Amino acid sequence: MASSREYPERPVVGIGGVIIEDGRALLIRRGSEPLRGEWSIPGGTLEVGETLEEGVARELLEETGIVVRVIELIEVFDRIYNDEGNIAEQAHRNPRFHFVIVDYLCERISGEPRAGSDVTDVALAREEELGKFHLTETATRILKKAFAMDRARRKAR
Repeated sequence: MASSREYPERPVVGIGGVIIEDGRALLIRRGSEPLRGEWSIPGGTLEVGETLEEGVARELLEETGIVVRVIELIEVFDRIYNDEGNIAEQAHRNPRFHFVIVDYLCERISGEPRAGSDVTDVALAREEELGKFHLTETATRILKKAFAMDRARRKAR
């Protein structure tokens, strides 16, 4: 029996990938819960038998049409939502969604951004433009870290 993302028996492993190219990050608008209709980092859930890096590459291809090379871990965090869609209190024992999310910095190998799978739109955003996308506080933090990592990588070259 496949486990459900909603009201899971245990946390679900989520993976995400940040692509920064020419000073802009690729964002997606989610087509399903949680965060349906909101802008976010491309990604999804890890499948049984795939590595984290394989999952990131698969999800980015499915959601954005871009083939990537996974470069470096940005951050690992958890996201727990209660029935109202709010981030759940730690004491809440029956969350609607519980993800442990692993986000990576990625590099585009090929493909052009397009909305695929459960994505309704894609956009490219400079760091100073992130505010207009009304991202979650966590997504904004991850993206800012990714921009800093990208700058450090380019400087080291």
